[in-house]
Amino acid sequence: MEPDDDLAFALSLADDADTISMARFRAADLQVETKPDLTPVSEADRLVESTLRARIEQVRPGEAVLGEEEGGDASGWIIDPIDGTRNYTRGIPVWATLIAFEDRVAVVSAPALGRRWWAARGQGAFANGQRIQVSAIDRIENATLLYALDRPVPERAWDAWHLRGFGDFWAHMLVAEGAAEVAVDALGLALWDTATLGVILEEAGGRFDDPVSWNGRLDLSGLR
Repeated sequence: MEPDDDLAFALSLADDADTISMARFRAADLQVETKPDLTPVSEADRLVESTLRARIEQVRPGEAVLGEEEGGDASGWIIDPIDGTRNYTRGIPVWATLIAFEDRVAVVSAPALGRRWWAARGQGAFANGQRIQVSAIDRIENATLLYALDRPVPERAWDAWHLRGFGDFWAHMLVAEGAAEVAVDALGLALWDTATLGVILEEAGGRFDDPVSWNGRLDLSGLR
């Protein structure tokens, strides 16, 4: 299947992001600052976002951009330059650039893991070019549940067969691939954290919910 124009452009933006982020990953002189919300930001976060913004303006002038580091308008492109900055700054390879176009196209690129996931509405979800599908397991007692460590896990989750403390994009892509059945993520997430995930999960046959009672993102693959 040939990607449509929006997806093809999103994939090319991910190529640009990977080149920048990998060049500074584990660099001894990587510059890291603390933002007002006490989260870290590296020079790579800022350079990835500014580079992608400039390319969008050059190739698709006038289209809106929302990014974690520079803000903006959420009606077009949505960018998280590095999801997992804490991992990135400590040399842990579980981080990714998240790129979405509206609610139609999504790319999650994790170059240090050698993995890239993408989807476009009505065209399915893919990982490294192979179509992916959520698990057929439909009972929590047989499920693998992944959860972020900075939030309480719902009581029923403890009935799961297997629990692991994975957060960020990684947990959700494992659900999309069928390696786990549920991912419960952290409080206080922004649109750039979640915009790509729903497209990929739903195109892989799963559900992507944000229940008020859990106040976080939740991926399911049809559990009862």
